[in-house]
Parts: sequence; C-alpha cells; structure tokens
Amino acid sequence: MSTPLTASDHSRDRAGLTYIYPVLSRRAGGISIGVNFNTNNACNWQCIYCQVPDLAIGAAPELDFGLLEAELRGFLEQVRSGAFFRRFQVPEDRRTIKDIALSGNGEPTSVLRFAEAIELIGGIATEAGLFPASRYVLITNGSLVHRPKVREGLKALSRFGGEVWFKLDSATPAGRRLINKAGQGVEASLNNLVLASGCCRTKVQICLVDIDRQGFAEQERTALLEALQAVKERSGVREILLYTIARPSLQPEAGRLGRMPEPVMRAFAEALRALGFEVSISL
Repeated sequence: MSTPLTASDHSRDRAGLTYIYPVLSRRAGGISIGVNFNTNNACNWQCIYCQVPDLAIGAAPELDFGLLEAELRGFLEQVRSGAFFRRFQVPEDRRTIKDIALSGNGEPTSVLRFAEAIELIGGIATEAGLFPASRYVLITNGSLVHRPKVREGLKALSRFGGEVWFKLDSATPAGRRLINKAGQGVEASLNNLVLASGCCRTKVQICLVDIDRQGFAEQERTALLEALQAVKERSGVREILLYTIARPSLQPEAGRLGRMPEPVMRAFAEALRALGFEVSISL
C-alpha cells in the first residue's frame, strides 16, 4: 500500500512512471493526471517559487511516444479498475479524475513534436471516456506561443475541448526578472497571451508571492491590472486563476518567500472582477 496522495506532495515519481504522475490538486479540486515532458528538469524560466529539484535552463528532451502511450493507457486502466484509488488510499469522494494536465518539471511547449503529443494524449483520453467530464489542460508560461508548431498544438488541444492556463505573475520588467527570471519582455508575453486565446480557451494564471515580507507592491498591482485590461480589449480572455504558494520552493530564494495574505488576495480578486473577469482563488 503506497502512502496517501496529498495536496502538499506533487512528486513526479509517485506512480513509478517516466511521464505520468498522479496529483491531488487543490486548483483542480480532485485527482489530476500529470504529464511531464521535461524529464530532464529543464525549463526556459526559473520561477523562484518552483518546486522542481535541480532545475536547469533548457528545453524538454525528445519524447518517447511509445512509452508515453503505454504509461497513459496502463495508468487509465488502473483508474478504471479502481486499483489506483486503493493503492494511494484516495477517499471515496475524491475518486474522480478532474483533468489531464500537461505541466511537469519545465515548460511543456518546449518539447519537439508538441502538437503530436497533444493529439496522442487527447486520443487516448477520449477512448477512455474521460472527456468531457474531465478537462484537458496545458499549464504554460506562454513564452513559446509565437512559434507556429506550438499554436498547432493549442488548436489540437481546443479540438479536444481543452484549455490553456497561461502564467502571468508580473507585468513589470523588474517583477518578471525577479519572480520568473524570464528574458521575454512584457509586451511579447501579452502578445502571446492574445495569440493563445485565438487558438484555444485560455485562462490567466497568477501566483502572488510575498517576497522579503514586502507584500504586494502597488506598482506590480497597477501594472497587472492595466495589462489585463489591455488583453481583455484585444482577446476573449475572461477567466483568471489566482493563487499563492502552497508548498516550499526548491530554489535558492526559498527563504525569502511567503504566502500572500488572504485579505490581499481577495482584494485583488475584487479589482479583477471590477474589470469584468471571472476570478477563482486558491488560498
């Protein structure tokens, strides 16, 4: 009998597989089937709240499509039989798959043949009868959406009824360098957000983190509101996922980080709603 799944443990090797890992997700509200393309722990960003150990700069390695297919089919059979739920002692009221989420240990859109991977996973999940009750989600920093091959993948995701969760933690150059260590500028990121929304249903994902006990700086708050207002005018983006850190960072800045206070989170959510967005909060 394996140890129970908890929302505080998103270990990528819980199921002993290369690409597939189960997660009890607070944002999804149940079991999420995680797909990890970045088995080399490489990403083109280095977010200071990231829980990936030994994070390195880089892209996902070449994907073994045969292994991915075998793992996903085998895992879904364990779910169908109930063996997975018994093995990880999942409570009866949580024994449903809420989504298949492409996230993992780096930027998933950096994998070669990204669109083909989207098609393969979507086809297997469709055969297993997961959709439309379960969601098909891509969690991304959005930095590569300007690439035609990535947009092909987003369009494929849309055909399966999927959605993109697009990271936007800061809309200032200084904030993006500090929080995400992102080389891409604000305008390029916002342009990619608009492009993503034209390919697939897209939600903005914002992590508010208290750095050095400084709280939520007014310039950061104002810049995000202005950027999102501009995006709203240029696209169909209307949904925002707002959250703060829940698990310890494994990056060098971990000791500087704290959870953003609930009143600050709720006040910002109200400001976003005043702009016309639907906002969900994970505290």
